[in-house]
Amino acid sequence: MSSPDPSTPPDRGTPPSVTGIAPAPSPRRALRRGLPGSLAWHLGSLAVLAVILYPVLWVVGGSFKSSEDIIGSPDLFPADPSVSNYTSLADGIADIPISTFFLNSLLLAAGSVIGILISCSLAAYAFAKIGFAGRNLLFTLMIGTLLLPYHVLLIPQYVLFRTMEMINTYTPLLLGKYLATEAFFVFLMVQFMRNLPGELDEAARLDGCGHFRIYWSIVLPLSRPALITSAIFTFINAWNDFMGPLIYLNEPGKYTVSLGLKMFVDQEALANHGGMIAMSLVALLPVLAFFLAFQRHLIDGMATSGLKG
Repeated sequence: MSSPDPSTPPDRGTPPSVTGIAPAPSPRRALRRGLPGSLAWHLGSLAVLAVILYPVLWVVGGSFKSSEDIIGSPDLFPADPSVSNYTSLADGIADIPISTFFLNSLLLAAGSVIGILISCSLAAYAFAKIGFAGRNLLFTLMIGTLLLPYHVLLIPQYVLFRTMEMINTYTPLLLGKYLATEAFFVFLMVQFMRNLPGELDEAARLDGCGHFRIYWSIVLPLSRPALITSAIFTFINAWNDFMGPLIYLNEPGKYTVSLGLKMFVDQEALANHGGMIAMSLVALLPVLAFFLAFQRHLIDGMATSGLKG
């Protein structure tokens, strides 16, 4: 075995140009290369955001304008803003305090949330955890009700409630919420309850628990994300509902916020557009507060709901 020649320089490897491997670009060069695309993306996002936020900014600016400036002035914000639209809300509408409309909407929204959480969770537990005859058929028929337009059922329901002398009451607006007629929320809870570990139910049955105890002590606490999601959507839908109160309520003292906004536009007198816009912004506050109050619970529940059987 021959020894290496000391005069021969050691092999320091083949240069990158010989092997065909290009050197990695420097971070500064990579940043310059991606800057035009990133700039175009951000500018496009800001343009879309401006289009989306323009109606909101118009409403905010319009609440500080007079009714004449809202119709005739093209400016987004007034040159001389005024809070008269907000202060005039204290006078009420047609001798009815603004608080009356908010209390009526709060009553309907809270009653709807309670009814949906009770009735839909019970129906969802039956579909998800109890194996009874015809369960799949009934579940399919329930999902099929989502395909029925609201206007198809409006006339039969109105005739039914008029026959039962329930017009001009809150019963037609709340009764369906306590009878699990909202198929979407039942479906949402069923899909969530089916993902809960079945071993929990079996262990509870071995301890002598019945269906109601399993529902109340095990399934309901673990279904908190689905319940909170249903509560948020139900509150928003009930608070913003216009068609239902318009059909079933006749007395202005029982009107909700959505119907109270309609009272600002009187076809026999000058429409108070400024007051209507100001009240519409004030009406957003309870919805926003309800969402912010339960948003943390919704996120925490979704983060801790990864249960495996």
